[in-house]
Formats: sequence, C-alpha cells, structure tokens
Amino acid sequence: MRDVVIIGAGPAGMTSAVYAARKKMDCVIYANVVGGLAIWSVGVENYMGYHLISGVELMAKFEEQVKEFDIPIENKTVEKISKEGDIFTVHLDGGEEVQTKTVIVATGRSPRHLKIPGEKEFVGKGVTYCATCDAPLFAKLDVAVIGGGNAALSSIVQLLDIAGMVYAVSQYGWSADPVLQERAAGANNIEILKGYDIIAIEGQNLVERLKIKSRKTDEVRELAVRGVFIEIGSEPNSGFVSGLVELNEKQEIVVDCGSRTNVAGLFAAGDVTNVPQKQIIVAAGEGAKAALSAFEYLIRLREN
Repeated sequence: MRDVVIIGAGPAGMTSAVYAARKKMDCVIYANVVGGLAIWSVGVENYMGYHLISGVELMAKFEEQVKEFDIPIENKTVEKISKEGDIFTVHLDGGEEVQTKTVIVATGRSPRHLKIPGEKEFVGKGVTYCATCDAPLFAKLDVAVIGGGNAALSSIVQLLDIAGMVYAVSQYGWSADPVLQERAAGANNIEILKGYDIIAIEGQNLVERLKIKSRKTDEVRELAVRGVFIEIGSEPNSGFVSGLVELNEKQEIVVDCGSRTNVAGLFAAGDVTNVPQKQIIVAAGEGAKAALSAFEYLIRLREN
C-alpha cells in the first residue's frame, strides 16, 4: 500500500515526488517519458536560477534530485484509476494493480502534430511547440508560425519583436482574439499566408526551409526559415481519468488552489489541469502544492 502514486515525470510530477519524499510519504512515479514536454525546449531562460539551460538539462537535474530521495520512476502506463472507500487502485498495463491512499496526476499535455516529413526529425533543431520557451533563441532569424488561433497569434506577437521575418502560415483564416490579430497584422516584419497546407520541413542538421502549398492555386512555396513554431493546439493527457474526476470543456482536470480535484484523495498538477499559464515554473509549483495537499489529506485520513 503506497501513500501516494504519482503519474507523470515532468516538472509537476517530479517536484511533487520530492516534496512527498521530504514528508516521508511512500511514493512511486509511473511515467513513459521522464521530463515531459519540457525536454522539447531548446533553451529555457525563464526558470529561476538558470540564465539559459536546455529543457533536457533542466529535467535531468530534476531527475537527479528525485533519485537522491530513492524515489522509483517506473516506465509503466496507467490505464485506469478506480476508488473503493478510501483506497485507490491504479491499473497498469499488463494487468498489474497497485493500491494507494492518494494519487497525484501530473501527466501534462501532448501537442497536436502536423504529421509531415521533417517535423519529428527537427524537434529541438528548429522545430518547437513553445514560443514562450524558445523565441529568444531565434533572435534576428526568420521563422514561421503555424496556426491561426490564440496560441499561434500570441506566438507571432512575441516573435515580432525578437525574430527577423515572421511568416504566419495557416490553413484557413485567423480565429484568434481581435486584439492579437490587430497587433500581428500591423507589424512590418510579417508575411501573412492564409489558406496554405504545410508540406514539409527540410534542412541538413538544422531547419533551413518550410514548404507550403496554396489550397486555392496549388502553388508550392519554399520559405527560408531557421525556426518553425507549431502552434495548432495541444491536448491534456487526461483520458485515463475520464469518468472519475471532473474535467472542463477542454478535457483538463479541474482543480482548486490546493491542487485538489472533486475526488477526495486525488490531486492533479501541471499542464493536465485547468490552471492557466502552461509553464515549467508554474507546473513545478503546482506539483509542490499537490504533494503538500496530499500530505494534509493523509493526516486527516489517519485521524479518522
């Protein structure tokens, strides 16, 4: 019987594990990838204590600290969580079941992909899914932003003051908030390309060009860019708890200010939740809160 099972080994999951261990809680982490989406960031300049560090390096430091507490990180997939009385059962792939008094879900999000040639190959080499994380690394360089929603236009607005030429490429029109559209359209270093399919991302060791095709004329263009920001949305990895906890219209787990869900003993932290601002430092803080709330819950549980 575990005190807490933590699902996910990104910034939120690993931080919650360290806080749980410091409270002498018996815990385990189940995750398929250590580091989560943070490892896709070429450079992180907004995590306190580091002027510039890659996402891979930062998450390696997180993992190192977790291992100092002898917290096991097991490469297993959680298929379902059930609860009977005060006890949770975590159902793992292969039929294994683990019982625990509390659960912290920190499974993060998965970006939507273009699924085109070159996308996967150039992740971390010019292809990125986070302008807030990586925009400064493309100072004075020409870049392309894919998408037409709020995420894409927010990225464009950030990049206009940092990058060289910004190519705003979307399959259809823009659907972002009018204020974002106005700010983007009024810049002198943007080319707006609406109605284009994305064909391929090409280059040698790094991104060198983006191939797009007009949906009206079939004209193919090659954009000489060093960065491709894919901003077509992301999805919370919450499907395995659907039907157990409250999800909002975006399928994010709904939590309160203490990272508590509507199910007693079940906590959630990081990008999988409805907490705004999907940032590494925010996720880490939410992970700490989740572990502290789980500890408080266990104290009350013992008293009963």
